[in-house]
Amino acid sequence: MTFKAEYIWIDGTMPTAKLRSKTKILADGAELPLWGFDGSSTNQAKGGASDCVLRPVFSCPDPIRGGADLLVLCEVLDTDLAPHESNTRAELTEVAARFAAQEPVFGIEQEYTFFEGDRPLGFPVGGFPAPQGGYYCGVGVDEIHGRDVVEAHLDNCLKAGLGISGINAEVMPGQWEFQVGPLPAVEVADQLWIARWLLYRTAEDFGVAATLDPKPVKGDWNGAGAHTNFSTRVMREGPEGYAAIVAACESLGEGSKPLDHVKNYGAGIDDRLTGLHETAPWNEYSYGVSDRGASVRIPWQVEKDGKGYLEDRRPNANVDPYVVTRLMVDTCCTALEKTGQV
Repeated sequence: MTFKAEYIWIDGTMPTAKLRSKTKILADGAELPLWGFDGSSTNQAKGGASDCVLRPVFSCPDPIRGGADLLVLCEVLDTDLAPHESNTRAELTEVAARFAAQEPVFGIEQEYTFFEGDRPLGFPVGGFPAPQGGYYCGVGVDEIHGRDVVEAHLDNCLKAGLGISGINAEVMPGQWEFQVGPLPAVEVADQLWIARWLLYRTAEDFGVAATLDPKPVKGDWNGAGAHTNFSTRVMREGPEGYAAIVAACESLGEGSKPLDHVKNYGAGIDDRLTGLHETAPWNEYSYGVSDRGASVRIPWQVEKDGKGYLEDRRPNANVDPYVVTRLMVDTCCTALEKTGQV
């Protein structure tokens, strides 16, 4: 007997990588082996030396095929088995290991937009729907579009065993969100990539496309982000939790850090972070309690409890989760280590 393993990887397309996948048939009980692919077709190699290597790093049940079939997330290696230059996971694993004692944990809110042809799902042909206002967490066919796809995607993620913690309709018609976490940095990024693959694959069956474009419709419409919630053990549990949260917020605004982060928070970020539509300007840093117009928000309940987490509202929907988690761990955990708040 055999099973199907869907090998999934992140390609080298710039400025925003794409997901790729192909199927390998394996004997029951077989280990997941290294595999290869044509990197010249994925912007990861030249034709004269086109081989790249896939190394499985995370697997879960395949909810679409069912049975013993698997989804297999892979990192990309060169033929000498060193990390490929497009492999952002490798650098994250090093940083996560360095700060493991602080137990950093993430929850990522993945926004996305459904498109039918060249228009967002729910937009009338040749025009625009009513202004945004009633769509967020709405109900009813006049305000909600694509719920059948969203529910199917949620079910697929849960069947795969992913750490999905919720879904909701977002501010623009055809725009939705799912949340992954709380999980450690590498795990949340791995699972977000698989959840993205499942989103695209599920949408195929409904004849619609899902996009992570951070500003899918220009004008007076909300963009799409990947708000990134972060905490360390001290921030979550310690008696000095709130002081550590404030210190982490301060560290994200020090020196060149704001621009160092923003330039790696997804292509097209200046189109989304305008200072309008629940965003701060891309080139200004701020933080505040219950402030969705700040770069980083401290939830009101966190201030009240004196512990919890912070929310970096800047990352785009198309951000690489390996990159955003690495940057936040490195910046915040370094600062907490220096101040003894660990």
